[in-house]
Amino acid sequence: MSRDSPSLITSLRRVVVDGRAIGRLLARTLYFLFRGKRERGAITKQMYAIGNGSLPFMVVTMGFIGAIISFQTGLQSMKLVPDFSQVGATYLKMLVRDLAPSIGALPLATRVGAGIAAELGSMVVTDQVDALRMCGADPVDYLVVPRFVASVVMGTAILIIGGFVAYGSGMVVAYLSFDVNPNTFVNLMYVNAGDLALGLTKTITYGGTIALISAQRGLATFGGSEGVGAATTEAVVGSCFGIILLNLIISSAGFALGL
Repeated sequence: MSRDSPSLITSLRRVVVDGRAIGRLLARTLYFLFRGKRERGAITKQMYAIGNGSLPFMVVTMGFIGAIISFQTGLQSMKLVPDFSQVGATYLKMLVRDLAPSIGALPLATRVGAGIAAELGSMVVTDQVDALRMCGADPVDYLVVPRFVASVVMGTAILIIGGFVAYGSGMVVAYLSFDVNPNTFVNLMYVNAGDLALGLTKTITYGGTIALISAQRGLATFGGSEGVGAATTEAVVGSCFGIILLNLIISSAGFALGL
């Protein structure tokens, strides 16, 4: 116990320090979002890079995830109550409230988060970030804000598209495996405005979280190419941890508000 305690304490301290750094980065990002003088077209460029680069990966990933969840849902329904009339409605409610935003955000973090951290980390170790400061430009304004906005907008759009793909693949699997008619599977009776609000809140929050954590790790890079690799790994791990933590917070808040 005593041998493991120092490493645990060090890890907790690291989490606290990184959390404070991310909080300060969030404050500066929001400030420059309204008061900054970033390069024209920078946000559009990042939206194109994040959206077009992530869409094929997310479509394939969410298609398989939706098929697996639908198949397992059908198997459990067959064991408990051999009635598939409510499978589609139940699956859609779970998909909107949690599965599409939370599960979809994890693979999104591996691509978007790693890309942001690697790009900013490479700029740090090659002194490009220092060159920006020497020119009177704030790195947060020119580098972080465009990626933050692009990740929020395109991350939300991609997760919504991924949810539709997961629902479609789930419908196909339910039809082929359990003979559930698509007209029966497409059932909106359990989905309400609270579910939509909760799901949309998660998609927006996750997009911003991935960008902030990855940017913070990228800007904190040191040690050359080895440091870039470490920052990329930490960005992916940190983004996934942030998504899980925020999922707990947002879901708890939604439950408390009766959503």
